[in-house]
Amino acid sequence: MIRATRILRRDALSGGEIVDRVVLDHGDRHRRRVAMRGAGGLGFLLDLPEPAVLEDGDALVLQDGRLVWVEAAPERLLEIRAPDDHALKRLIWHIGNRHIPAEIGADAVWIADDHVLAEMVRGLGGTAEPVERPFRPEGGAYSGGHAHEHDHSHGGHHHHHHAGG
Repeated sequence: MIRATRILRRDALSGGEIVDRVVLDHGDRHRRRVAMRGAGGLGFLLDLPEPAVLEDGDALVLQDGRLVWVEAAPERLLEIRAPDDHALKRLIWHIGNRHIPAEIGADAVWIADDHVLAEMVRGLGGTAEPVERPFRPEGGAYSGGHAHEHDHSHGGHHHHHHAGG
């Protein structure tokens, strides 16, 4: 079975032969190694060096250089809105406090459909309407994938200055 060994991110996609596509929900886009079958019937083994999040619009690179397009499947979600920015920020805080994966837009938030959370949102003055659309939640602080390196060493010439002391 042919293997897909790396991800070509959508912003780096500039050509190549796309031979099939996989349509995956949010849970199935978090993978390292799994047998897959494209919508057109191509069977292949996803075999990445480490777990990764496959984003909508990315491509999987097969061993022979051909590409398999990754598409986010529509899912049943709640679209959460609030009467103003402050109220929406409050709702986002309450959702985050429950460690719920969330996709944050300019004037709405999307989470997996959950009647308990829908009632919480409505109780806090927001709206929570069921919708069917791809789910692209925030990666989170520890998700990897698009993380940036950051050096926390405090040796050498690095100094902190604090006011009032």
